[in-house]
Amino acid sequence: MTLRIILADDHPIFRSGVRALLENNTQAKVVAEVGSPAELLDAVDKHPCELLITDFSMPGGQMADGLQMLGMVRRRRPELPVVVLTMVNNGGVLKAILQTGARGLMSKTDALSELTLAVQAVSHGRVFLSSGITHLMDESGTGGHAEDQPALSKRETEVLRLFASGFTVTEIAGQLNRSVKTISRQKMDAMNKLGLKNDLDVYAYAREHGILA
Repeated sequence: MTLRIILADDHPIFRSGVRALLENNTQAKVVAEVGSPAELLDAVDKHPCELLITDFSMPGGQMADGLQMLGMVRRRRPELPVVVLTMVNNGGVLKAILQTGARGLMSKTDALSELTLAVQAVSHGRVFLSSGITHLMDESGTGGHAEDQPALSKRETEVLRLFASGFTVTEIAGQLNRSVKTISRQKMDAMNKLGLKNDLDVYAYAREHGILA
């Protein structure tokens, strides 16, 4: 039986390479290729498939945040297995991705040959973490240097990541459907836990700890 896959990534050359790998080495057919969150949701609605392989961070519209995008996919197709590809190396964000219901998680720095293993595992109902992701999550539950840092909550990590990625507090509140007051408090709580004094400290921390998408 041919496994029908939707493939989402904003880099056409990367999509082409992944498509060739899948169709040449697995019993799979890519039924839709998309390059933005909006196109992804449209494809999920229109194309019958058994697996979604998607980048975590794709620019575009109001769903540039990967966690929000994955949440919307889950609400529309709760039964659809998802494999996420990402450059994020922060343990807290990786854990949050898995909490959206993703069944597979791969770092883009891993060998693409691992993707065929991910497809096989996830399509048979198993969870797959690539070697790079396993190393990152073994190293720390919230990032590579978390043994020296207080643990942030999932929401604090989310707010800090979005803020460091260029969103204002008001924009984050709109994206996450929370009040500006709540977002401001979660940002300040995260900064206080980490000993960050100002917004420049937030940006520096995000770069150093791989929080940016």
